[in-house]
Amino acid sequence: MMETVKDKVSISQLIKDLNLEVVYMPEDKEYFLESEDVNRTGLPLAGYFEYFTYERVQIIGKTEYTYFQNIDKEKREKILDKFFSYEIPALIVTRNLQIDEDIIIKAKKYKRVVLRNKCNTTRFINKLSNYLDSKLAPYATIHGVLVDVYGIGVLIKGESSIGKSETALELIQKGHRLVADDAVEIRKVDDSRLVGQAPELLKHYMEIRGIGIIDVKSLYGVGAIKNQKAIDLVIELENWDQQKYYDRLGLDREYEDILGKQVEKLVIPVKPGRNTSMIIEVAAMNYRQRGMGIDAAQEFTKKLSEVIDK
Repeated sequence: MMETVKDKVSISQLIKDLNLEVVYMPEDKEYFLESEDVNRTGLPLAGYFEYFTYERVQIIGKTEYTYFQNIDKEKREKILDKFFSYEIPALIVTRNLQIDEDIIIKAKKYKRVVLRNKCNTTRFINKLSNYLDSKLAPYATIHGVLVDVYGIGVLIKGESSIGKSETALELIQKGHRLVADDAVEIRKVDDSRLVGQAPELLKHYMEIRGIGIIDVKSLYGVGAIKNQKAIDLVIELENWDQQKYYDRLGLDREYEDILGKQVEKLVIPVKPGRNTSMIIEVAAMNYRQRGMGIDAAQEFTKKLSEVIDK
């Protein structure tokens, strides 16, 4: 059963990854981010705290900074005291703006993190949002193989020993690229894309029964691997069952739910003599062709109907 997981990011990791300057950081407390969203502090710094999303990273840009500079000292102190009383994960000041002493005093009082960055505000927010989207996207680990076939991300699934890795290896020999073997970490990005990658330990490796572990990057070169790929198509390999009906026209559409997104799924029966890798190549090309508005199954059915009508 697939279990959805969502990470959290420590402020220490954020500082390291985005190269942020630490203005003040308490030594005995660590903060974590669980929200991908950020909040510009315009309204709170004006004294309006209703609907204040304090759990997000708080951003002070030039607009907020200039406005707050013109507030009298007594009102500033009250606003800052209330602002830092909320358990904000971090306050980040952009454009390398000078941080006033009263801000640092209140941050120390409530043990809140204050950071600074040189980028302009819009660029930094975009950079931070993309970083948090990637780090905090919900993810799940699925047993299978992910390959890039003609630019289509194909997730190959099936029972153990059905031949998933061997099929992927044959695809690699034909010039396609491996993303992950055995375990595929799938993240849901932007609520619309599923991106798969290999766990760090398994990256670029494959297990081939009878041979053992092979390093695809060393054997086939960097052109045979890809670090991550959006998942477009799921292919389920199963042993051929004479009693089961298999779609012969391609009119029936089947989908698999992965992290709440419906991904098109094909069930391909496997038996001796069938070239599974070639079938997957054709499936990927056919999927791409349908994306361009050309559906062979629909066109064939239309022509057949016209012949019958005549």
